[in-house]
Amino acid sequence: MKQKPQLGFWQIWNMCFGFMGIQFGFELQVGNVSRIFQTLGANIDEIAILWVAAPLTGLIVQPIIGYMSDKTWNRMGRRRPYFFYGAILSTIALFIMPSSPTLWIAAGMLWVMDASFNVAMEPFRAFVGDMLPERQRSLGYAMQTFFIGIGASVAAALPWVMTNIFDVSNTAPAGVIPESVSYAFYTGGIILLVCVFWTVFTTKEYSPEELEAFNKASEEAEKQNDGLDITAMREEGVVPPAQHNKGGMLWLVIGLAASAAIYFLGWSYRLHILSGGVAVFGLLRLLVAKQKAAGQSEGALVEITDDLMLMPKIMKQLAVVQFFSWFAMFAMWSFTIPAVTAYHFGSSDPTTTLYNDGADWAGVLNMVRNLVTIGAAIFIAGLSNKIGRRRIHMLNLFLGGVGLASFYVVTDPVWLLVSMGLVGFAWASILSIPYSLLSSAVAHQKMGIYMGVFNFFIVIPQIVASTTLGLLVTELFDGQAIYGLIFAGASMVIAALVTLIIEKPKA
Repeated sequence: MKQKPQLGFWQIWNMCFGFMGIQFGFELQVGNVSRIFQTLGANIDEIAILWVAAPLTGLIVQPIIGYMSDKTWNRMGRRRPYFFYGAILSTIALFIMPSSPTLWIAAGMLWVMDASFNVAMEPFRAFVGDMLPERQRSLGYAMQTFFIGIGASVAAALPWVMTNIFDVSNTAPAGVIPESVSYAFYTGGIILLVCVFWTVFTTKEYSPEELEAFNKASEEAEKQNDGLDITAMREEGVVPPAQHNKGGMLWLVIGLAASAAIYFLGWSYRLHILSGGVAVFGLLRLLVAKQKAAGQSEGALVEITDDLMLMPKIMKQLAVVQFFSWFAMFAMWSFTIPAVTAYHFGSSDPTTTLYNDGADWAGVLNMVRNLVTIGAAIFIAGLSNKIGRRRIHMLNLFLGGVGLASFYVVTDPVWLLVSMGLVGFAWASILSIPYSLLSSAVAHQKMGIYMGVFNFFIVIPQIVASTTLGLLVTELFDGQAIYGLIFAGASMVIAALVTLIIEKPKA
């Protein structure tokens, strides 16, 4: 039986090119939404909780889109329909976001915008697993990271470019979003659409029958000790209704008890997001138990919940690393602009020139982070097979932690370029190594759904951060955003240390 063929450089280039466009939108979001929120009147302790829209949207959308894309096959293919329609929705959202007249409309648009990005983004991860043989997957994810770096670098600098090259104003009256930000969003929307359409119309996907044949050939090769034994790493079986019922009741009781404690002790209402999430998960498992007891063993909710319970061992280990990594990244996205404008430029007033110069400089810092990500992606691709993916991931996460924590020590904004450059190494590793390891441990017919389920361990730490970081910074550090970046650095160092628990792959 014929194994999955290697693809040429330009074929991999074309299939990853669309990710650059999605990253334009994503970077405009992470680099400017805090600025938009502050411009429309948000306080420091409100920013993180307003950001909860992004992880909650991913928690809901990505596993559903992953499940649907696994089941899809039409004239456009399996994953490409989601690229196509997700890009259209994302472009519309980018055009509308900077026109938000009030804070709550902007917060609502963040939900719409992030959901649109997720529709297009999640299938791209599974796309690499579909199209490339095991020996080329590190290259495929590194190529995605390369394009992420290119797109994010340009997108992060767009507000600064609009002001300093095209002489577009970066200040505006109170409650009005500056034109430099608006024009950056319009430009990013157009670029996103063009890049994603390039991938849609220049690539051809394997049919389900071809993928099944390739999978059988790969498993036959594994039996002959040729390559990574994914079948030995994969959990098999089913979750009986009684197990879902028992687990559901436990999660529900814990969630309700936590909500009661939060209410009676007078703690922040924001913590109900966490306790409510626990209770909802318990209810979902009880619903799954009822459906399975009635003989309904198929459907999105049942399959996603079962696959979550049966995920491969390496995925469970990666989940711990992902938690601390993405807690740190969310803290960075939430607090970089407030920290740089207040701590390094000396202003928290969005109507002042100092604040907007600081916000533009934060965009330049993000540009540098993403430029470093490009080089780091090449570095990772070259060394991952020589020194091991675990070791290189640990090193990069440690560098990122040092970079984030150094924002407190560095007082000259120019030297922050070095600090954020170190974060670029961690970002490149976060975007490639976990997916490379995971794609080796799941069956091809489950690639989309497991990439979606894996997103749980990206969005859950962001939800935890969004509900707790604002409170910690306000209560313990009098609202000084710079301490949010110190929390981020500490979390990234913990992620580096936890990397040691990941089992060494066989290849």
